[in-house]
Amino acid sequence: MKVRFLGHACFRIEDKGKTILTDPYLDENPLSPVKSNQVSADYILVSHAHFDHLGEAVKIAKASRGLIISTAEVATKCSNEGAKTHALHIGGKHAFDFGYVRLTPAFHGSGIPGGHACGFIVNFFGKRFYFAGDTGLFGDMRLLGEIEPLDLAILPIGDNFTMGPDDALRAVQMLNPKTVIPMHYNTWPLIQADPQAFKREVESRTQSRVIVLEPGKEAEV
Repeated sequence: MKVRFLGHACFRIEDKGKTILTDPYLDENPLSPVKSNQVSADYILVSHAHFDHLGEAVKIAKASRGLIISTAEVATKCSNEGAKTHALHIGGKHAFDFGYVRLTPAFHGSGIPGGHACGFIVNFFGKRFYFAGDTGLFGDMRLLGEIEPLDLAILPIGDNFTMGPDDALRAVQMLNPKTVIPMHYNTWPLIQADPQAFKREVESRTQSRVIVLEPGKEAEV
């Protein structure tokens, strides 16, 4: 499973010819190495409708004939703008040709009236990854890690709007993933964090390894 970081909370995850894109905020993202017209995806996971997460999801989905997967409210918004969508809601799970997607809670604003923010646990050809979205720490992360043994957790560490590094460490201890990749930091001064310090803390206090990706870089998990 190849994981490429495109800045902020956007990742391109690829295996066996299928591509998943997360929260594709690219065109106005000061850290993104690419623009939306350079990206395609079979599936696009959108955690909520804030501008820095919904981003160019509709544009990319329409251009590449990809499917947006999100909460019912965000999916309806994207469908009304001409994108193909599949709506899920918290706790729901659905099978796709790569495996399945489970929608998880995220403690954050939805960015859309009546909606909820969410995260995703994805079984991607047998590898399980957790894309937490924008969230604070919550105790049921332990339950998520018990239900779905995780190969990878992608967690925010930028603080202010989400978990900071200390709470993200607690999240790792509860989730117990094999690998962790930090996200949602250093896009702007308000969410500055030191990913190398986070890596040192996690690897000294858990069995998880941390991969710090610069925007544009890729790792295999």
